[in-house]
Amino acid sequence: MSMFKRMLASAGIGAAEVNLMLHQDTVQAGDTLSGIVRIQGGRVDQKVDDVYAFVKTRYIREHNDSKSNVEATIAKFLLASGFIVEAEKAYEFPVSFRLPVVTPVTMGRTPVWIQTGLDIKEAVDPKDEDYLQVLPHPHAAVVLDAVTQLGFRLREVSCEHAPHYGKRNGLSFVQEFEFAPSSEFRGRLDELEIMFYPDEHGVELLLQIDRRARGLSGLFAEAMDTDESFVRLRFDRNQLEAGTAYIAEQLAGTIRRYA
Repeated sequence: MSMFKRMLASAGIGAAEVNLMLHQDTVQAGDTLSGIVRIQGGRVDQKVDDVYAFVKTRYIREHNDSKSNVEATIAKFLLASGFIVEAEKAYEFPVSFRLPVVTPVTMGRTPVWIQTGLDIKEAVDPKDEDYLQVLPHPHAAVVLDAVTQLGFRLREVSCEHAPHYGKRNGLSFVQEFEFAPSSEFRGRLDELEIMFYPDEHGVELLLQIDRRARGLSGLFAEAMDTDESFVRLRFDRNQLEAGTAYIAEQLAGTIRRYA
């Protein structure tokens, strides 16, 4: 019977189970998550090599005119390692880890979840998934408020495959915030897209400024995709602390130069 139970456990039947109980499920990118990992022993003793947590999301990848959703790992954390989970016994231990500052915001169709798992050799590894609501990093939040103050309306947020722009964050994708212009920039822009690269000292932005076609030359530029300008802009901590109005003024000046 013991051998039969062991065979079932290796197939994931009657095996150990893992559950991450977070103290919070609404966080900002860069926050520290804390909680308790609970492991419930199965029908037989099992050796656990690692207890880990992955921060995961999905992004859109286009290939041959079709789109697919790709699962991506943003970060991996080792929570514990090298111990025996005895049959039918329950274990609990506190954990904490910092959510990466580049964690996408859960807006639009972008999910973010923590996948907690046990690494057990020669067995099906049990896993647990906990979804989060992720708000913008504080440095990015100031910029988003400033863009809204300038009269732009958030139209879409998506994670897109872009290894060239994502490699700075160690990722193969970026999260794009697409805004529709109004107020001063209505009639001058088709849209404004922003990608954020926050860190502890400030935030770098990549602006994609899409000018509205005006006249024959404008239509030609639009057809040739030369009506878009990519502009890098950085705000340090002191500038961000100067407030939304200051950031809005700096953004407006940059956009006017390329609109």
